[in-house]
Amino acid sequence: MVESKKTLTPREIVDELNRYIIGQDDAKKAVAVALRNRWRRQQLPQEMQDDIIPKNIIMMGPTGVGKTEIARRLAKLAQSPFYKVEASKFTEVGYVGRDVESMIRDLMEIAIGMVKQEERAKVELKAKKMAASKIVDILKKEGKLDSTSNNLDSFYVSPENNNGNTTGAEEDVLDGKYDDVWISLNVEIQAIPMMNIMGPQGNDMMDHGDFNIMDIVGNMFPKQKKQKKLRVKDAIRILTTEESGKMIDMESVQREARKRVEQNGIIFLDEIDKIASSGKGHGPDVSREGVQRDILPIVEGSSVNTKYGMVKTDHILFIAAGAFHMTKPSDLIPELQGRFPIRVELQSLTTDDFIRILKEPQNSLIKQYTEMMKTEGVYLTFEESALLAISEIAFEVNLKMENIGARRLHTVLEKLLEELSFSASDLEEKNITIDESYVKTVLSSIVQNQDLSRYVL
Repeated sequence: MVESKKTLTPREIVDELNRYIIGQDDAKKAVAVALRNRWRRQQLPQEMQDDIIPKNIIMMGPTGVGKTEIARRLAKLAQSPFYKVEASKFTEVGYVGRDVESMIRDLMEIAIGMVKQEERAKVELKAKKMAASKIVDILKKEGKLDSTSNNLDSFYVSPENNNGNTTGAEEDVLDGKYDDVWISLNVEIQAIPMMNIMGPQGNDMMDHGDFNIMDIVGNMFPKQKKQKKLRVKDAIRILTTEESGKMIDMESVQREARKRVEQNGIIFLDEIDKIASSGKGHGPDVSREGVQRDILPIVEGSSVNTKYGMVKTDHILFIAAGAFHMTKPSDLIPELQGRFPIRVELQSLTTDDFIRILKEPQNSLIKQYTEMMKTEGVYLTFEESALLAISEIAFEVNLKMENIGARRLHTVLEKLLEELSFSASDLEEKNITIDESYVKTVLSSIVQNQDLSRYVL
C-alpha cells in the first residue's frame, strides 16, 4: 500500500480504486476529490475549518455498475467509519419504521468498534501474558502443571505478584504446550431474563439516544460467574479478551470514535431515488417527501443524540446513489438537492468491461473460482475465448431482461460451473480447461430460451 491512507492524493486514490473497480472514471475522480478535500480542510485554521462543508455526491446509474463498491473501497482507503443504508428503509416521523437519526447512531457504533479493535491490538500482548499467568495459576492449583520443566519453584509467579515478566511456565502456555489440557474456568455471564421488549421498530426502540433499555436491564442484573470446563487454548482466548477489556479506557474510546464520525464519517445512502417524489402529491409520495425532510437536517448539519453523547453531522460525507429509472435528482426537494452539489452518472457496462471485471481486479471473479476449485484439487484454466463468450452472454441477458450490471456475471458463472462444483471432489481428471465451446455447450440453450433464462440467469 502507498503512504498513509489518510493523505493519499486524488490520483493515488483513483489508482487504488482501479485495483478493485473497472471503469467509472468520473465517479472515482469525484469521490477522490471529496476525500482529499477533507484532508485539505483539516490543514486550515480552526475558524475556517468550521465553515467548509463537505461536497456531498449523488451517483446515478443502473444496479451493479459499482456505486456501492466505490463508496465501500473509499471508506477502507480513508480508514473512516462507513455505514451503508437504504434510504427506502426510513419512514417519516410518526410512522412505524426506522427514523433517519438511527443511521448516525449506527455509524457511531461502527466507529466505537473500530477504535476498540485498535486499542485491543495495542494491549493484546500484555493481556495475553496476564491471561497466561492466570492459567498457570489454575494449572498449578489443579495439579496439572508439568513439574519436570522450567524449574517451577524459581520460575512460577502468581498473577498477583507478576510485574509483567514472563515466566517459564507462562512461556509454555503461550507456546501451546498445554493447549489440549482441560481446566476449570470461571467465565462471566450476564443473567438477563428473556423478555419481549422489542417493539415494531426493533432495536431503535431499545436504543434511542441516551435511553438504552438493554443497558438499564443489564445493570439491574449484574454479571455472574459460571464455572466451565475448557481447553487451555480456549481459556486463554477468553481471558485475553477479559484482560484487554479491563485495560481499555472506554471514555477515550468514545471521544476518539465521536471525533472520527464527526470529521471522517461516510454514510452511503443507497436507493435515494426511491424516496424521490414523482410530483403527484398524494399516496406514498407524501411519506417519501417526509423522509426527505427528515434527512435534510442530518445532511445540513445537526446534533444527534446517541448513547455516547451528542454527535454533530456537519462534516460527515454523504454519498447518495440510485438508478433514477422512474425519477430524476430534480424530483428531490430543492433543499436536499442543494446539499448534494456533485452529480456523477455511472455508465452501463459493456462486453469489454465484463472481460476486464472477470480478470483484472485484485481478487477477480476468475481468480475466486479457480482458487475455490483448487481446494478440491481441481485446476481450472479459462481461455480468452471463454471469457469473451461469458461476457457476451452476460451482456446479452442484461439487454433482454433486467440490467443488473456486473452481478449478471455471478449468475452466469455459477450456472456455467454448477456441474463442476457439484462433482469436483469425485473427478478423476483434475485439470479442466474452460473454452468457448464449453461455455456455449452449457449456456447457449438457456440464453436462447428467454422464458428459461428469465428464471435461471
